[in-house]
Amino acid sequence: MKLTKKSHACIRLEKDGRTLVIDPGGFTEQDAALGADAVLVTHEHPDHFDENRLRAGLEANPAAEIWTLRSVAEQLSAAFPGRVHTVGHGDTFSAAGFDVQVHGELHAVIHPDIPRITNIGFLVDGSLFHPGDALTVPGQPVETLMLPVMAPWNKISEVIDYVREVKPQRAFDIHDALLTDLARPIYDRQIGALGGTDHGRLAPGDSAEL
Repeated sequence: MKLTKKSHACIRLEKDGRTLVIDPGGFTEQDAALGADAVLVTHEHPDHFDENRLRAGLEANPAAEIWTLRSVAEQLSAAFPGRVHTVGHGDTFSAAGFDVQVHGELHAVIHPDIPRITNIGFLVDGSLFHPGDALTVPGQPVETLMLPVMAPWNKISEVIDYVREVKPQRAFDIHDALLTDLARPIYDRQIGALGGTDHGRLAPGDSAEL
C-alpha cells in the first residue's frame, strides 16, 4: 500500500492500480478527490468534507463511490444515486479493493456548550487507521496510525496518550494545517520521545510505502 499525504486531514492510498481517498476537505488541494476510485469521509466539518471536491472526483470517474456517515451521505445521495453508501460503527465493506472497518460514533468534545456531531474512523486493510476528529481506539492492532496532532478539540498530552493507547508500529501526522512550522519541532520532539512509537511527518505530496 502506498500512502500519500495531502494537506491537513486528507490522505490517498494506492494498491493494485486503484486509489482510495479519505477526507478531501476544504483545507486540502482542489484536486484531492480526482483520480479516486473510492472516497471515505469521516464527518461533516468542512475541513474534512468539501462537496465541490467530492463532486469533482465523482464526476471525473463515473465508477467512483463514497462511503460515509448519514449526515454527509444525505447531502450527496440525490446527485449520485447508488454511489453514496451510509456506514456506521461496526460496519465492514470493500472499497476500491481495500477492506475497510468502521470504528467510532462521535466527534471529540470541542467545548461542552457545542453539541457533538457524529464521526467515524476507518481501519483500512486491517493496518492503517484514520480516526477523523476523535481519539478512537479501534480495539485491535494498528500498524499505521494517522495522528490528528493539532485541532481546537485536543492538546498534546491527549495526542501522546492516544498514541500510547493504540500502540501502532508507526504514526504519521494529519490534521496539521493549523500547526505552524515554528511549533512543529516541539510536537515532533514530544510525540517522538513520549509516544512510544515511530513518529513521522509527511509534507503534502510526500509518500511512504507501507
